Amino acid sequence: MKSIVFWGASGHAKVLNEFIEGLGYKLVALFDNSPEAPSPFAGVPIYHGPSGFARWRATWEESDIHGLVAIGGARGRDRHEIQRFLQSHGVVPVVVAHPTAFVAKSAVMARGTQVLANASICADVSIGEACIINTGSNVDHESSLGDGVHVAPGATLAGCVSVGPYSLIGVGAVVLPRIRIGEGVIIGGGAVVTKDVPDRKVVYGNPARIRRDVDDDLSANE
Repeated sequence: MKSIVFWGASGHAKVLNEFIEGLGYKLVALFDNSPEAPSPFAGVPIYHGPSGFARWRATWEESDIHGLVAIGGARGRDRHEIQRFLQSHGVVPVVVAHPTAFVAKSAVMARGTQVLANASICADVSIGEACIINTGSNVDHESSLGDGVHVAPGATLAGCVSVGPYSLIGVGAVVLPRIRIGEGVIIGGGAVVTKDVPDRKVVYGNPARIRRDVDDDLSANE
């Protein structure tokens, strides 16, 4: 078994831990920025913040350690930055796919990407670093996702869709073919996106319309 660590100790960590052992990994430690966060797994220690990580790293003697950032929602930038922090300290980001997911042979997925149960990634799809393709979602042929994108449960990207870095495609949303989604966009749950969306906009509805700009608080909490 290969050793792996997660940064993030809440619901998304539980989802990953359900299938990670079947891929040949053993979870050996958790990290979380919240000083109050407990470990949800018996026998797996938790460390808090960069200082906690430093204490753990100083005691870890194995040459190879793998990692994933278990932070979902609209926090794609945070997920990507934490992944780069881990990598700079010798933790190797891995790509994982649930056994029930379909991933085309021609798809390309960068490090840290997580493909969850019953998701589909089709022909010639390109996915950046630290992305989440969540439960039951679909990314159809020749679509392109930037770093830190989250395709939420049940969302569908039709063919040739382009999604900029750190965007969230909400639960059950549908993006029609050849649409371009900008950077840091939040697509609301159930939206049907029929037109291109500029950077850092919140859109929702059917058809989806621009409702407001994304601000930092909104990005962290939606």
